[in-house]
Amino acid sequence: MPVPTVPDRRVPHRPARREDAHTDDHGQDGGQDVELRRNHGSLVLPAVCVLGGVVLLALPSERSLLRNLVAIGAVALGGVVLLGALRPFRFGIGPDGITVRRPGLRRLIRWTEIQALVLDAPPPVAGVPAPPRLLVVPAPGVALGAPATARHPVDGRPAVELLDLGQVRERPDDVAAALARHGGERFVDLLARRRAAFPVDDLTMGLRGYETNPVDRLIRQGQEALAWGGAPERQAARAGVEQARAAGLTVAARGYSTAQVDEALRSLSAALADDRTTDREPST
Repeated sequence: MPVPTVPDRRVPHRPARREDAHTDDHGQDGGQDVELRRNHGSLVLPAVCVLGGVVLLALPSERSLLRNLVAIGAVALGGVVLLGALRPFRFGIGPDGITVRRPGLRRLIRWTEIQALVLDAPPPVAGVPAPPRLLVVPAPGVALGAPATARHPVDGRPAVELLDLGQVRERPDDVAAALARHGGERFVDLLARRRAAFPVDDLTMGLRGYETNPVDRLIRQGQEALAWGGAPERQAARAGVEQARAAGLTVAARGYSTAQVDEALRSLSAALADDRTTDREPST
């Protein structure tokens, strides 16, 4: 009796995976390039200013000097913002470095030209968080072709502001992941380090709350002392918190929830009081 046979199974052909030939000078896999996209949502307000100014200028009126001055100012201000926002823009992160195309800087900045790369944000103003920014400290002897108008937040080294993340669509965490993958040890995410050192939920704004700027300053100082400060920095930050708690924070017509701030400062003071046998290493 013949034995039934099973036909051979066709195995689909899969091309061999090509290993990326590009690695950075830390020996890390370069991966795929990341291109950031400009956030065009920021163009709505200046466009409305220009349109509103044109409409005001077109309306007939016998006594229109003041109105015309306001309209001309709106058109001029909106036009300047639109002109700057519509200039050519490119920001790419890849195995060879960072490709920048913006006013005042158009070049590939190679990783070997970068000593440090920092993602940080200025302190909030009136309780409104500022957009994160990317700072670069050039390697010794390297001229990037742009003025060093910023400082490294930890050690004060002169730095060039490469990017305001409020201008792009990508989230700061996604940008940080790409920079860490390609930049290696050069890159430090100070936003993440502050959050990891002392997480703080968004404080609620309301009537008769604490004035925002002093609260933000105390919390930021405490987070930085915990994230990369030594014993003197932690002691100074705790002293500032305790002094503010003892003297009482200023209550404004509108500010942070007093209950939330009191709890946050109490927890921050306790964290700063913890005995630590070793100091944290400062960021790159």
